[in-house]
Amino acid sequence: MHATEPASLTTTPAADLSGFSGLPISLFLMINTFETGGSERQFTVLAQNLIPPQFQTHLGCVSRRGPLAHNFPNASQFPLGGSLFGWQSLRTRLNLSRHLRQHQVQVAHAFDFYTNLTLIPAARLARVPVVIGSHRQLGDLMTPAQFRAQAAAFRWCDAVVCNSQAAADRLIATGLSPNKIAIIGNALPAEAFTAAPAALPKRAGVTRVGMVARMNHRYKNHSGFLRIAAQIHRRMPDTEFLLVGDGPLRQQLESEASSLGLGASAIFLGDRQDMPAVLASLDVAVLTSDSESLSNVILEAMAAGLPVVAYSVGGNSELLSHQRGALIPAGDETSFADAVEKLLADSALREQLGRNALQFAQENFSLDRVRQRYTELYLKLLKKKRGRIPAA
Repeated sequence: MHATEPASLTTTPAADLSGFSGLPISLFLMINTFETGGSERQFTVLAQNLIPPQFQTHLGCVSRRGPLAHNFPNASQFPLGGSLFGWQSLRTRLNLSRHLRQHQVQVAHAFDFYTNLTLIPAARLARVPVVIGSHRQLGDLMTPAQFRAQAAAFRWCDAVVCNSQAAADRLIATGLSPNKIAIIGNALPAEAFTAAPAALPKRAGVTRVGMVARMNHRYKNHSGFLRIAAQIHRRMPDTEFLLVGDGPLRQQLESEASSLGLGASAIFLGDRQDMPAVLASLDVAVLTSDSESLSNVILEAMAAGLPVVAYSVGGNSELLSHQRGALIPAGDETSFADAVEKLLADSALREQLGRNALQFAQENFSLDRVRQRYTELYLKLLKKKRGRIPAA
C-alpha cells in the first residue's frame, strides 16, 4: 500500500442513515482494561463519540483497572477469573450473553484479544445480529496458541476490524477471508490537532527528541532509543532526549541512560495526560518499537506537526515517508541516529516535513473521518442481516 493513500481510509460517501428504521443502533463495545495503551485509547475516543441519535452505546470491560476508567463509571465489568477457559470465564460469558439480550444489542464489537475471546462467543449465544472482532496488532507478540485461538474466534464474526493493512495481511495469511476484514485507521480527536503551549518551554540552542511509549514491554525498545540518543549526544551535546511513559522497566532504563553517559540530557517525564503540550516541547518525535500495527504515537506526533523517525516495521510504512519523516530499516541504529541528526540540524526541513505530516493526519485520521467509517460498517452489516434476523 502506498504511504500517501492508505487503503484503510479510501474516500467513501457519508453514511446514509436516513433509510434505516432501526435507529438508534444498540451498540455494545468491550475492552479488556482501561490502561493507556493504543487499543484502550481508541476505545475511549470511539465510546465517547458513537453517541445518540445514531447510537445507543453500552460499554463493557473485563477489568476496570487503569487510569482511563474514570471516563466510564457505568461500564459493566465481566471478570474472567484469571483464565480464559476456567469455570469463572464460562459463567462470565453466560452473564455477558444475558446482558446483551437484556439491552437488545444489535452490534457487539470487541476491541482486543481478551474481549475477542470473551464477547464473540457470548454475542453469538445471545443471537446478536452483528458481531465484530478487532485485530489491532500484528500478532507477532502473541503465543502461537493465542493467535490460533483468536483466529478461531474470528471465524464466528461478521467482520474483523484491523487498523492497518499490515495487520490485515497477517489474518489473511491464516486463511481468514479478505471479505470479512474492514481496515479502519485510528481516530485522532480534535484536541490532538490543537496547538498547546509547550510543557517544557523551548530554549535557545537546545533541540529535543522525544519518544512516547509505556515502559512495560521490551518490544518498545527503549534501550535502542537510549543507544541512539548516546550516538547523537556525542555529536550534538545540546540535544535533550525526552522519554514519556512509565512502567516496571523505568528504573532499569534510567540506569542504562546513566551508563551511556546521557546524564541530564535524558529526561524521564513519566505518564502524562497533557500530550499536546509534551509534543509541543519537541523538535523531532521518534519510535524505536520492534512491532507496530498502526501507531497512535506516530499519529499524535504528526497531528502536532512533528517530523517522525521510526523503524520500517508493521504499519509504520502506511504512515511515514520521506515527505513526513524517515523510515529506517529495523535495527539499524546508526542510520536512525543519522536521520535524527539531519532533522535536528535543519529547522526548515523539520518545519516542512511537520506541515506535511499534519496535513496527512488531518486528511486521513480525523475523528469525523474514522467515526464515519465505523458508522458505515455497522450500518452495512445490519442492513445485510436485517432480512435474516428478527429486529431487536
